[in-house]
Amino acid sequence: MVYLNYNNLDDETQQHLLSVSKEDIENKFGDDLKAYAKEHYLNYDDVLEEEATRNLYNYQYVFNL
Repeated sequence: MVYLNYNNLDDETQQHLLSVSKEDIENKFGDDLKAYAKEHYLNYDDVLEEEATRNLYNYQYVFNL
């Protein structure tokens, strides 16, 4: 679960969440994503960014009001 303060959803917080998601995806699927990017001639960073954004929808958020 990701705990967020409802008053702090600025760009910096969003970028932090995306970086946490990227680390999570890299740890779980890094080798697979690299192989996929190489096989399909894609930029690995772009593939990682897409998957990290998708991964954000899988988190459970708790908002403190």
